Amino acid sequence: MRHVTSADGTRLALYEYGEPGSPVLVCVHGYPDNAKLWEPVATRLAQHFRVVTYDVRGAGESDHPRERAAYRLERLEEDFVAVIDAVAPDQPVQLLAHDWGSIQSWHFVTSEKLAGRIASFVSISGPSLDHAGYFLRARWRSPELLKQLAHSWYIFYFHLPWLPERGWRRGWAHRVFGKLEGSAGGTSPERSLADYVNGLNLYRANVVPRLLRPRERRTGVPVLAVSPDGDAFVTTPLQTDVARWAPNLSVQVVRGGHWLPRNDPGVVAGLVLEHTRRVAGWRA
Repeated sequence: MRHVTSADGTRLALYEYGEPGSPVLVCVHGYPDNAKLWEPVATRLAQHFRVVTYDVRGAGESDHPRERAAYRLERLEEDFVAVIDAVAPDQPVQLLAHDWGSIQSWHFVTSEKLAGRIASFVSISGPSLDHAGYFLRARWRSPELLKQLAHSWYIFYFHLPWLPERGWRRGWAHRVFGKLEGSAGGTSPERSLADYVNGLNLYRANVVPRLLRPRERRTGVPVLAVSPDGDAFVTTPLQTDVARWAPNLSVQVVRGGHWLPRNDPGVVAGLVLEHTRRVAGWRA
């Protein structure tokens, strides 16, 4: 492990697998995980890539800013820039992300500041918040919208004052979400209380502003959107109906639950290899 420093002084814990000189694959985890989520995938891909994972601010061994504004997508983009400046300053990286990692990575691949620095993107169980805002508007009062809102009930809960934090600290929220996580394919995760509590700011700093005032964010990066058919939190249309914004899009619906990287790392590693080889023109 080593640390890199973001533009606002936040220190990020960074982990590397594989040999220097290989193509760089950066993995971004979601909530309430930390970089340990990627270990089973990273060890499988280390013979093909220099795999780089990092603890998102507020999680794991990275710094834990207290201010809600420190968790805005713009700050998360600065963190990503600090990481790739440290590990691949002269070459574009491949990008793999899950859950909230995918949400922020959609922000990265649609950023003009990062044009040319991302060669490919594999997104698992996480949409762009801006794309989601247009998705919800286009399906107002439709069954698709109602289905997604039913899947997303926890987002409303996470916006409540003090109650979500109290639930994590007292332990009853772990039991409630543990049952739901188990039904979504979750297993025993290595998480700290800080991972649960700090990550709430990701929702509170970004979801409502982006959904109410979405921006037209587009990308030419080759994207593979992976949707587990048993995902308890994100519906397949919300993740995959984005060709308007990402014309170089491929879609793969797979069997499994929300925590696919943890519970089926071999499938994730295979999808990454297939997608990056196709993008780079390598022979499979």
